[in-house]
Parts: sequence; C-alpha cells; structure tokens
Amino acid sequence: MHRVLIGLSCVIALPCMAQAQVPAAISAPGETAVATWHAEGAQVYECKAGADGKLAWAFREPIATLLLDGKTIGRHYAGPNWEHMDGSAVVAKAAGNAPAPDGKSIPWLKLDVTASRGSGTLSGVSTVQRINTVSGKHEGACEKAGSLYSAPYAADYVFLKK
Repeated sequence: MHRVLIGLSCVIALPCMAQAQVPAAISAPGETAVATWHAEGAQVYECKAGADGKLAWAFREPIATLLLDGKTIGRHYAGPNWEHMDGSAVVAKAAGNAPAPDGKSIPWLKLDVTASRGSGTLSGVSTVQRINTVSGKHEGACEKAGSLYSAPYAADYVFLKK
C-alpha cells in the first residue's frame, strides 16, 4: 500500500513541478498536464551538405521508448509522433525552445499538436513539452553524405490539455 501511494504522489506531483520550472519560451499558460513520461532513445543525425556546400550533421529524427515507472508504455518517432499503447497518438510541430540548463544537451521544446488519433490517454492533448533533456546533441563536420549517427538521449515529455 505504501509503495502505491508514493507512486501516485510522484505521478500527480511531477507534472505540477515540471510546469513550474519550465522557461517562459516553452510554457503553456492555462493548460493542464495530463501525463508526464520519460523517454530513452536516440536523436538520429544525417551527414548533409549545408547552404555553404560543406558536409555537416543535420537532425533527422528521434527514435525513443516512452516509459512510466520503468515500463514501456509507448514510442516516440519521426513526425514527431508520440504513441501510447492504448492506441492514442499525437503529432506535433515545434512552437518554442529553450537551451538545456546543462548547455550540452538538446534543447527543451514546446510543440503544438497538429493531429491526433484514438480515444486514450493522449486524446485531447494540445501541447507537448520536452524537458529534462540529457545528451542527444551531435554537431560539426562529417565526411560522407548520407551517413547516419545516433546520439543517445533521454528526456521527459509533458502532455497538456487546454
């Protein structure tokens, strides 16, 4: 019984704490957190020619597992898309960003939901925030166009409704 109560208080308290600590650039005033899930995976980069003709690493897509209490509950992939095992899913587009506090990890993001499906947990979600990022950056020159690099990362995703 005690363990269940601790787990519930963390699930309820985490979205509230996460909301209070986000920078203004990614805040979602008036919205309420419905879920906060941890993600572990990779930010995939592709070697491409830039505007200057030089080869450099460019972000291609995320590939991550969504976790709750250490158990897989869904996935996150190109789009960007988030799918929950209950069949609900959202697609979003970047609407704001803030540097990661450690200065070395991928930025924190605010994403506006552009499409959704299913009637589960993600039903009615209007905004997704990516916070608490760890690693995931890969920058600089590369040698062969089309080559890929997977940079391991972790983050928390907060799903909000208006």
